[in-house]
Amino acid sequence: MDPRVKVLIVDDSALFRQTLRTLLESESDIKVIGTAMDPYFAAQKITREKPDVITLDIEMPRMDGLTFLKKLMKQAPIPVVIITSLTQRGTALALKAIELGAVEVITKPQMDSKKLLEESRIKITDTIRSAAMAKLKEARVRKTVQTASAKRTFSPVKRPTTLITHNKVVAVGASTGGTDALKLFLQSLDEHSPGVVIVQHMPEKFTKSFADRLNEICRISVKEAENDDQVLPGTALIAPGNFHMSLFRIGNQYKVKIFAGELVNRHRPAVDVLFKSVAHHAGPNAIGVIMTGMGSDGAQGLWEMREAGAYTIAQDEKSCVVFGMPKKAIEKGAACTVLPLEQIAEDVLIQVNQEEVRD
Repeated sequence: MDPRVKVLIVDDSALFRQTLRTLLESESDIKVIGTAMDPYFAAQKITREKPDVITLDIEMPRMDGLTFLKKLMKQAPIPVVIITSLTQRGTALALKAIELGAVEVITKPQMDSKKLLEESRIKITDTIRSAAMAKLKEARVRKTVQTASAKRTFSPVKRPTTLITHNKVVAVGASTGGTDALKLFLQSLDEHSPGVVIVQHMPEKFTKSFADRLNEICRISVKEAENDDQVLPGTALIAPGNFHMSLFRIGNQYKVKIFAGELVNRHRPAVDVLFKSVAHHAGPNAIGVIMTGMGSDGAQGLWEMREAGAYTIAQDEKSCVVFGMPKKAIEKGAACTVLPLEQIAEDVLIQVNQEEVRD
């Protein structure tokens, strides 16, 4: 049996299909079993070839990607990676695709330079591998509908009018499956919760749309982080795609720094960059959470947080879409506790309420 990840490419651009095929076939563990110019051709090849992963464009003739995704998730669920362009419409539709069951969203390869093309190759191939390992759950779609309707009962967040500081900081790292996990986690918090800083592996511009969507359905304020943003109670800051985020402290205020840099653990933003800075600047005043995702990003940083006195949590295998990042952290001894996704927010709040505030 061929151990390679079998991929079907669905995109209306012949040039892009060939570009992506060449890029994927440069990896020895990935095999492109076919390409299709639209979902109708794709359906025929799915029946014959039985791919492990499908890459899917959203805007195509005859049938758009979202309609095809809905049908696919109902009739023959297969891990789907959305590969789309960096447009406002594209990001909104891509987030909708995740709600409908797509595993991951990435941008089309950048060919401006050899370095950008290499970074695109790393991101795309790693995403394909991660998607092949992902657990597909029909409940993900139902849960999205249920949690979105619950927004109607939430009261508006009262934004602070002065620069308040809170001694606890919650740092969260996630990758594949993290969009749903973060949604559930953040919807369990309220305006009295400690400030949250987040790295979710996601392309630039998508993080802004993702943060705006969460801000609509959560009781806390959620935004894409900007340089020198203060970490405030009842607020979550999400690292912008393609930029690292770190925490620093000035007096009794925690703030974030946004900066470009090399890939760390094959990612930018990287969870380790955030976690290591939190370990250094917040120490025992921090809580670290590592969620679903492939690879080892965040394991070392979470270990450094625990060594610095922080309380640390890893998501358990059963509730993960991909049990990679939490597994590496657990194996390293970085997690104080391992919990199902639905219990993490409650545990964070218990720790905040029970522990003495240390400055």
